[in-house]
Amino acid sequence: MARCWLMKSEPYVYSIDDLKRDGSTCWEGVRNYQARNLMREMEVGDAVLFYHSNAKPPGVAGLARVARTAYPDHFAWEEGHKYFDAKSSPEDPRWWMVDVEYVDTLPEFVSLDELKSAPGLEEMVVTKRSRLSVQPVRQAEYDIVVRMGGRG
Repeated sequence: MARCWLMKSEPYVYSIDDLKRDGSTCWEGVRNYQARNLMREMEVGDAVLFYHSNAKPPGVAGLARVARTAYPDHFAWEEGHKYFDAKSSPEDPRWWMVDVEYVDTLPEFVSLDELKSAPGLEEMVVTKRSRLSVQPVRQAEYDIVVRMGGRG
């Protein structure tokens, strides 16, 4: 059974429009162990709420889907790359990434303030612990957010 997730990206780094243009991308650069572990649980077909963080306002901008399960983040091995980590290697990868593909841009952007005030989203992780860049989302929460965004 497919699971649901929320994944954050700063829109000036990589936005839902960038994902729409590219069709799919690797979700590299996650350097938090909890977020890494969550990505390793993802399966192809899992639904993703694409969240614009560090934006004014932050919120859900679109929908994506997991297109490839977790694999080592090779950028951690590239000296000079912004995601380089000397403690990671091909033999002992420390960091992982998944591929996501574009599904839709929501007609109505759903801001964090709207998420916090919506019935049924009181326990949604993003409304409690907003710093984690990859978060699990309950199916009911996903459905509510999609409806708030003008879909479903």
